[in-house]
Amino acid sequence: MNENIYVLDAGNTSVKVGLFENGELKNVRRVPTSDKSRWSEIHEMIPLNSKLVLCSVASEEFNVFVHSLSTNLTIINTNSPLPIRNAYHSPESLGMDRLCNAVAIHSLKKTSNAVAIDIGTCMKFDLVEGGEYIGGSISPGIDLRYKALHDFTAKLPLVDTHSQESFIGKDTMTSMAAGVIQGLDIEIKGMMDKYRSAFGLDLTFFMTGGDVDYFDFEGKNDIFADPNLTLKGVYEIYLCHVAY
Repeated sequence: MNENIYVLDAGNTSVKVGLFENGELKNVRRVPTSDKSRWSEIHEMIPLNSKLVLCSVASEEFNVFVHSLSTNLTIINTNSPLPIRNAYHSPESLGMDRLCNAVAIHSLKKTSNAVAIDIGTCMKFDLVEGGEYIGGSISPGIDLRYKALHDFTAKLPLVDTHSQESFIGKDTMTSMAAGVIQGLDIEIKGMMDKYRSAFGLDLTFFMTGGDVDYFDFEGKNDIFADPNLTLKGVYEIYLCHVAY
């Protein structure tokens, strides 16, 4: 598709704005959605009445702001046509980030099956088998695990470190970090092993999310890192939308 399109993936705390030029992602900026004073940055990077594509779980006020940027706006949501079959048993409850990740890995995969691993506020595994989105898993991410330890105990502090090299902590802070970081690392690799056992070599993993860089996944040829996976999924759904 020979055109320039601005794609917005808007979450509760931040929005990613990606420029697709003739189908290729050229530039990405991140702006807080929770800070209204920063929204002008989005206005400055998008020419008036450009083609916009919005996928949003942000506030209604933010969505109204995006509508003011262009009369040529496409909204991506759970009712949008998809390039894959959604076999999730409760599609109405499926987060758009998970669905967009699934669509993105379907377009990128070289094997029949693929798994998106999104490590952020929550850790999400999402499986595409052939041309179908099947489902996956959701568990707490780093910050949620720290918050639970602090909120549901009397004396444990609130920790915010995102790195811990040893699985043996030498004080309370490093013990909590070891449990959270090292435990999450083992959980991720254990889940990956389960998928490998089920699908063998006909499987590719795609890693994304704000906290993915805190984990070492070695140089295996079935693992690819893509920080803009969700944006690419939004764009793929848009292409399906305009062709529908």
